[in-house]
Amino acid sequence: MSKCEQCIVRQFNSLKSLSREEILNISGCKTTKFIKKGETIFEEGETLHGVYCVKDGICKLTKLSANGKDQIVKLVVKGDLLGQRSLIVNEAVNLSAVALNNMEVCFIPKEEIFSNLKNNSDFSMDMLKQMAHDLKESDNVIVNMAQKSVKQRLAEALIYIHTSFGVDKDGFSTVILSREDYASVVGTATESAIRVLSQFKKEGLISTSGKKIKVNDLEGLKRIE
Repeated sequence: MSKCEQCIVRQFNSLKSLSREEILNISGCKTTKFIKKGETIFEEGETLHGVYCVKDGICKLTKLSANGKDQIVKLVVKGDLLGQRSLIVNEAVNLSAVALNNMEVCFIPKEEIFSNLKNNSDFSMDMLKQMAHDLKESDNVIVNMAQKSVKQRLAEALIYIHTSFGVDKDGFSTVILSREDYASVVGTATESAIRVLSQFKKEGLISTSGKKIKVNDLEGLKRIE
């Protein structure tokens, strides 16, 4: 089992503010879990008893909408923490987390998190900053839904995935989403997402192979209105 003090992913989240002793304490009580592609890490409405640190892999955070469909709220990558907001406010988690590929996550019990929040002001501040950042991102999503067209939102989603998660040896995005997932990300019907993606393909902006998508013209996508 890997040790937290040797793990580079903690540099990407609030755990970087912990002292060596605090990190050693976490390393002694955390558990490592391997999540297969498509498996659920936690479900909306569940009570969490700790936080998850993503050591490897990508998952999607989804919210069940009134029409019974899952709306993708965010993609979570290596280095991110899962569940800290619901843990701190002592509420059931309001999102579900599902693995998009094989993942490795470390579960840190809430007692250890609360102890560090109480005793380490830098850790508390970093946790607050992260939650404030997440809230800002949520505000931006709401504005985009109201002010931008489906074409613009889908182009931005393709750009974000391409630039944030990289590509494989053939140039296809490493994050593979279904057409339904793309529709969920931008808040539209699956048929509309398929239609816009087909238009992008005809215009040479992207190419596809099954579910996989390759961005051929990044600047062209940025000019979509």
